[in-house]
Amino acid sequence: METAPSRLQQLLAFYQDDPNDAFTIYALATEYKATEPLRALEYFQKLLTEHPDYVGTYYHAGKLLEQLQKPDEAEKVYREGLRVSRKAGQMHAASELQQALNQCLGLDYEDEV
Repeated sequence: METAPSRLQQLLAFYQDDPNDAFTIYALATEYKATEPLRALEYFQKLLTEHPDYVGTYYHAGKLLEQLQKPDEAEKVYREGLRVSRKAGQMHAASELQQALNQCLGLDYEDEV
């Protein structure tokens, strides 16, 4: 009996069919985050470059950069994400990004940057 394709295999197939689909790229980045963080970062970078209005990317890319001991890069991602999310009127995302930025900078929860 043939085994069903894994989630990762399915996502890679979707990506092969349409390498420009932002949701598929995001899903691949998320899938790789725990096991292959550098590969996940490649997908997040692709999103940041090719789909800068995909607001969901910024928080997770920033967190991954922090995990990889790259706080300066994480700060840049959070700041850009704040700009993009506010421009798009996505205030919940902006609030989460502000909190992540504050934590990244070692500021108190309520401080504004």
